[in-house]
Amino acid sequence: MGVMGIWQWVIVLAIVLLLFGGRGKISSLMGDFGKGLKSFKKGLKDGEEGEGDAAKGEDTGAIEDKPAVAAKAESEDKEKAS
Repeated sequence: MGVMGIWQWVIVLAIVLLLFGGRGKISSLMGDFGKGLKSFKKGLKDGEEGEGDAAKGEDTGAIEDKPAVAAKAESEDKEKAS
């Protein structure tokens, strides 16, 4: 009961061929998988470089934590100065 016979293997092979369509489908799937993996690794690498820039003290354009009143007063001061 634990060993698969020839007919079970034939059925499994037929299902695999039906799912993947035979000719070139599996290789194209693996190629797409490889491209996705490369893109993912590149994104991780770019993210790590971005974190390094922030650690150096460079301005990343992030919004600072300021109370709403202080931020409003600053914007009014800038408008008056213009």
